[in-house]
Amino acid sequence: MHYVSLLIECLRGRPRFVFWTVALIQAALWSVLPALFYSSPPSEVPLLLAIGHEYLLGSYQGPPLAFWLGETAFRVAGLFGVYVLAQACIVTTYWAVFMLGRSIVGMRHAVLAVLLMAGVSAFTVPSVNFGPAILAAPFWALALLHYWRAAGEGARGYWFLVAIDVGLLMLTSYVGVILIVLLVAFTIASPARRAFLHVEPWIALLLFAIVVFPHALWLYGARDLVIGGLLDTASLAGKPSPAVWLASAVIASHFGVVLLVLLASGYPRRRKQRAPEIDRTTTVTPVARAYVYTFALLPVLAAIAIALDSHRLGPLERVTPLVVLTGLAVIVAAGDRVYLYREGLVSTAWVGLLIAPPLLAVLSIAIMPWITHSELAIAQPAKAEARFFADSFQRRTGRPLQYVAGDAQLALLLAMDAPSRPHVYFDWAPDRSPWASPADIRRDGGVLVWPASETSRDAPTRLKAQFPELVPEVPHSFDRPVQGFLPLLRLGWAVIRPAPAP
Repeated sequence: MHYVSLLIECLRGRPRFVFWTVALIQAALWSVLPALFYSSPPSEVPLLLAIGHEYLLGSYQGPPLAFWLGETAFRVAGLFGVYVLAQACIVTTYWAVFMLGRSIVGMRHAVLAVLLMAGVSAFTVPSVNFGPAILAAPFWALALLHYWRAAGEGARGYWFLVAIDVGLLMLTSYVGVILIVLLVAFTIASPARRAFLHVEPWIALLLFAIVVFPHALWLYGARDLVIGGLLDTASLAGKPSPAVWLASAVIASHFGVVLLVLLASGYPRRRKQRAPEIDRTTTVTPVARAYVYTFALLPVLAAIAIALDSHRLGPLERVTPLVVLTGLAVIVAAGDRVYLYREGLVSTAWVGLLIAPPLLAVLSIAIMPWITHSELAIAQPAKAEARFFADSFQRRTGRPLQYVAGDAQLALLLAMDAPSRPHVYFDWAPDRSPWASPADIRRDGGVLVWPASETSRDAPTRLKAQFPELVPEVPHSFDRPVQGFLPLLRLGWAVIRPAPAP
């Protein structure tokens, strides 16, 4: 007699329950564990909060929506709010893929597609590092879902949702241009072009223009700033050519999917070996099959081609929105009947892919300082640093701290955790922080901070050139949450006192 595991029975009998259980467990793990054990957020979050704190219509990083939402979540619930926001994006992405899969391959196979997404590392480890790529993923997936409802199923009212999805995607990341171009091309090449005989798609185009108009107007006046950010080569340091790196990142992010597929295939398996079956309840039409394959493969290929031609990564550095249909494409290719060989081993591997990454991230905080001299971005004493410098400035001047500058990482962490939430002046790239200038710091005062060696307290030459009046203070040392074999964190600093009132 062949025994079937509880997971298989749930997939057959309660697929919706399986979906929500998986999605919410992953969201809880990546929200609660970082909030409890990370002493500072992942590297991109402080920059996002520094820019979002200004609530501008755009920055050198691109469109503003991710920065606005990140800052709002931080004001409401601190870093826990940012982590929850990031996981809400991942759960929404899973839900959109699940609903699209339910329409194309049926509910059971749609759940299998979502389960495979747990093997795409782009939706797990980097998800806590909230930014434009994480926010773009749900808008990308929702646009694909609503487009299929409008063009593939003939529900013309969904064209308005497509316009909103794509508009919000363009307010999140310029990577949305790839999706827009592919949607237009698919519409022209498929029976979906007949939808434009009706009025709804044309009204949707007007709605899209209304959504993106404010940022487009800002972009017209700040195109040099944005182009400079897109052409920045800082992210390429120590990497091969952009196209090679991007292709490698896409392949590496799918190792979990490959592992699950190989285990489930049972290869090599014995002849007449039995396996539980998950039947497809919906016939996949040729148009639906072409739709899934097109938007699972062509976004990645287009991104690699852009990186190859431009020799830059820009918003393509994070691949999260580009791979939202990987799981669904694998399930469509698997056929009407999916056999799950080695179901026990497959279940174990899948649970490991779900639970191991957040646990390893937490364990690395405790273990890495004892075995390596490298510092973890999530293990910096950010709160202690911010409290010390903010209190020192207020005791000396009688005012709350308004501006910080200096080392890029330290200044951003200080601005994030200081009680007064000071503005960050990007002295390393002044044109990228138009909300602050040396004149503002001289008027209202501020703190300059930089890493200090054991033998020197001098400020970096860059800071001396912009603030010739600075007088370095005695460097201050901070203990890390887990010190291990690492030396004390020694920081140099200087106070720029406010100008006297006229």
